[in-house]
Amino acid sequence: MSDRQRNAAKSGILLIIAGVLSWLSWVYQPEFFIPLMFIIVFVLLIAGAQSFESWRQRRQTGGSKTGSKAIAAQRRRALAQRRRAAEPKKQGTRRGASVGQPVPDPDDSGLGFYGMVPRSMIPGGSDEKPAKRRRLRRGDKQRSEQLPPEATVTLAAEREEANVDELFDALNNELFGLVPVKKKIEEIAALLLVDRVRQRFGLEAPRPNLHMCFTGAPGTGKTTVALKMADLLHRLGYLEEGHLVHAMRNDLVGQYIGHTAPRTRRMLDRAMGGVLFIDEAYYLYRGSDPQDFGQEAIDILLQVMENDRDKLVVILAGYHGRMEDFFESNPGMRSRIAHHIDFATYELDELVAIGRGMLQESRYYLSAEAETTLREYLTRQMQQPEFGNARSVRNEMERARLRHAHRLATDLHRGWNRDDLMRIEPMDIWASDMLSLSATGRPAGQRSNE
Repeated sequence: MSDRQRNAAKSGILLIIAGVLSWLSWVYQPEFFIPLMFIIVFVLLIAGAQSFESWRQRRQTGGSKTGSKAIAAQRRRALAQRRRAAEPKKQGTRRGASVGQPVPDPDDSGLGFYGMVPRSMIPGGSDEKPAKRRRLRRGDKQRSEQLPPEATVTLAAEREEANVDELFDALNNELFGLVPVKKKIEEIAALLLVDRVRQRFGLEAPRPNLHMCFTGAPGTGKTTVALKMADLLHRLGYLEEGHLVHAMRNDLVGQYIGHTAPRTRRMLDRAMGGVLFIDEAYYLYRGSDPQDFGQEAIDILLQVMENDRDKLVVILAGYHGRMEDFFESNPGMRSRIAHHIDFATYELDELVAIGRGMLQESRYYLSAEAETTLREYLTRQMQQPEFGNARSVRNEMERARLRHAHRLATDLHRGWNRDDLMRIEPMDIWASDMLSLSATGRPAGQRSNE
């Protein structure tokens, strides 16, 4: 039986079934007649579309009887052409071409070799263009360009090639203080640079463990440093992408059985090739709740941190004391963290410098009196448990700009010069009002979090 006869038989059977069902519905269940007719029409449309596609393919391949044979013949011709072209292609020419004539690239379009047949018709082929070549992984370049033992290299050249000096300049400009943190990052960069040079001489070594823990109060620059670290590892060839994925407990732990593993693996898949930054990581573990699913997320993290450490770097962050409790409850996690970096609380002078720098970026500046007022304000605020270091300074600078704009806008008929539009005065800080601080140490009008 030919394809056309089979399609005709299918259509006839469908029409008979549709007619019988329609009659039964009309006689016994009239209320189902209209919905049933919609379903029957939909099925018939699908059958018609399939028949039309089969007819179109027969037209393209020369008829129903020889269609499958024609497709098979095309595949055989394409494979034979591919085999014939393989050996000449290595020599830089193809049969029938003169020496030096370039060989057509079979991947330049959706067609197979020399445009004869789509790659989808070749077994194992696809109409899609080949994926972009992955970035060279650690050591690939060094192994292909291995240096002789008597050769010499300079780390300055390696730093310039990786362009890490630009990154450190940006880190110094964006973050005030944090000298121990910056020193630790320099040490990690030095380790990776030396390892990079060793690879060029063929000195193989296991990949360094790069999982980290950042401890410190909020607003001390942990997220900013994590972003720079992801960029640094990417530039040195230890991460393919160098992106950062920020996650917290709700992104990893589900509320019901079976929800945690998919959530955790989804975040890990997003972070592959980059850095997974888990803020307040100690909330993953709740030992007092036996029904909590956080331990499941931790177990998956431990497995991936060990097995895929060449593809992913995990950075845990949180308060120092709570992170210590977390590691005591999960010793396997502590053993997988190689670098513990503590972010100290900012000093008063550093906070003032941060505020000054934030205003300069927006083309504002503090008058001498405003800087004195800001120091008095920050001295009081630093004693509050909810003080957020650089984050609190940033919020205060935003409020200062708001009050500055309101102060100028209330005097509509006064002329303001360029310096007036840039200068922050004491009344723009939480204060002259600040001098009327409440007894709790908060600015007047600011409510407690309790």
